[in-house]
Amino acid sequence: MPQSASLPTTFDPALTQGAANAIHVCLKLQPTERMTLITDQASAEIAAALVNEIEQTGADYHVFVLEEYGARPHRDMPRPVLDDLAQSQVSIYACLTQTGELRTRMQMMDVINPHRIRHGHMVNINKQIMVEGMRADFVEVDRLSQKLIEKCRRAQRVTCKTAAGTDYVAELSPKLNWVKTAGLITPAKWGNLPGGEIFTSPFNSNGRFVVDGVVGDYLCQKYGDIGATPLTIDIKDNRIASLACANQELLEEFDKYCHTDENSDRVGEFAIGTNLACTRIIGHILQDEKLPGIHIAFGHPYSEHTGQAWKSTTHIDCVGRFFDIWLDDEQVMAQGTFLI
Repeated sequence: MPQSASLPTTFDPALTQGAANAIHVCLKLQPTERMTLITDQASAEIAAALVNEIEQTGADYHVFVLEEYGARPHRDMPRPVLDDLAQSQVSIYACLTQTGELRTRMQMMDVINPHRIRHGHMVNINKQIMVEGMRADFVEVDRLSQKLIEKCRRAQRVTCKTAAGTDYVAELSPKLNWVKTAGLITPAKWGNLPGGEIFTSPFNSNGRFVVDGVVGDYLCQKYGDIGATPLTIDIKDNRIASLACANQELLEEFDKYCHTDENSDRVGEFAIGTNLACTRIIGHILQDEKLPGIHIAFGHPYSEHTGQAWKSTTHIDCVGRFFDIWLDDEQVMAQGTFLI
């Protein structure tokens, strides 16, 4: 039987709609396909809800619970997982992050990208996200995202401002691709679930970005919503020039993270969230980065998709609140509400 014995036999029915969206709408799993589901003990109930929907399609599948392959954090993704993944057309990663495991997810992507697997990335998924962001009308989210990305591809710069103090300009290049991950996942690009963003890698950027929402990777689990102690990042020529935060521990951890390698302090991703089911910061990066507004990330620029020339071993997202956004001279968002 493909299902791991570690998964519960029952689950909260409230998870059903989000799980159905993931399998039938976002990934469009077909009866003739094969699927790999990677999960962990903390996410086992959500995995059980996903398996319930997978089984309705009749597709072949295999479930991997990471703790069954050694104590975490893992330095490397277990080989049986990667070998199984290479045989599948569809996959999901539904796990809580642990410090030092970014490497394992990059190894997973090294299989997913060349095999053009339709992959749903559900890092730090929880029940709240399943009943909020995962219940979005992803057809509508995709429509909005397509309209916005067409405008962005014609723009030379994006200006972002907030009442909290963000005043930041990203310069764009036609040589760097805009990518849509709006929830409807295709072989061309894996996507986070819940989906709802468009992103590129900026040619250059300058200004102040105030993170009064959340920071990413494992720091998000530790600090959650940092609206009470925002992190202020001054950026010059696409790199961190200075940092300030009333939470000294967060400041030191973020600074250390962004000095892991030579490009860890470099703006690799510039993104606009488009998931209309996300209405507020909840303290979880998986959903919060889809909130209508801007987020940037320092480190790896998803060069395999954006066309950026450099790489990094790290990637940390930074999310703010209530943006005003201009594409060149056209305002497309006011205080977090789209004008298009």
